[in-house]
Amino acid sequence: MTQPEDSTPATPPRSDARSSNRLRTRLARLARQAWRWEVGVWSSLWRFAARRPRAPKGGVAFAYHAPIRSILVIFIVLSAVEIPILDLIARPWPVIRITLLAAGIWGLMWMIGLLLGFITRPHTVAPGGIRVQEGPQLGLDLSWSDIHSVAIVADVAHPPPKPPRFTNSDRGRILHLRVQNETNLEIVLKHPVEVRLPDATETARIVRFWADEPRAMLEAARPHLEGTSASHAAQS
Repeated sequence: MTQPEDSTPATPPRSDARSSNRLRTRLARLARQAWRWEVGVWSSLWRFAARRPRAPKGGVAFAYHAPIRSILVIFIVLSAVEIPILDLIARPWPVIRITLLAAGIWGLMWMIGLLLGFITRPHTVAPGGIRVQEGPQLGLDLSWSDIHSVAIVADVAHPPPKPPRFTNSDRGRILHLRVQNETNLEIVLKHPVEVRLPDATETARIVRFWADEPRAMLEAARPHLEGTSASHAAQS
């Protein structure tokens, strides 16, 4: 006697579908990040050429690129030297030569634009508040009514291999805008504020960042901090 065949349909492999969706989501996120970097780099070149740094009217600008300036300059010089060398090597093959020449010029301009992204988008202390910048990718506007205190607080991260952007403390969630894994200024807010990152929106109560001249930036902020404490904290 034959057994009846099982008519139950086979269940499709859901794990494969989830993996495919995660891959597509990740690729889309990387594509958006690459596009934002590309737009930011070329807009920085335009701002520098037009002498239009991103700074509010009446604001005082403060640089924050000193720890990475030498590295970027070295890459720029190497990119510039590489162009004629590759052009000489590829001279017998016109198509390859033109392709390498275009890629070399694009890479050189991209590196210059990356450096100018820090120069044309400085931190600023203005009548409306403090703007904390991280190159062309992130700008955070903090009004004086939201700021509780500003202090010099040296902090060096020793992570493997990339330090977290957010950490938690007994005073609240901390946003770290590091340059070479370092920060030297701390802004404590009266309440948590939303921070729009390239990938998501987070909240933070404390913002730590790097400025090349932290004491000068603190002194510029002091007159605006009416009813708050702008204090020097001991550097650790």
